[in-house]
Amino acid sequence: MLYRAVLDRVADLERVGQRSEALHTRAEATRVYSKSWDEGAMRRLTALCRRADRVMAGVQRPRTARPVRGHAVNGSRRPLATR
Repeated sequence: MLYRAVLDRVADLERVGQRSEALHTRAEATRVYSKSWDEGAMRRLTALCRRADRVMAGVQRPRTARPVRGHAVNGSRRPLATR
């Protein structure tokens, strides 16, 4: 039920144009939910809901998009480092 609440907040964030925040929230919720379910996971999912609520209320600034690793800002590929 808590995971579903986070996903509802993700949809709300997307609806108000906070796509970067929604993307981060969804990824974090999925990561937390896919591991063992314990008090820590419950706290983390609750915190994600609260953060989304604060962002939508304008109390907290949303996260900003960051370039994907291995790509330049203009979209062209940069060579990856060799091992």
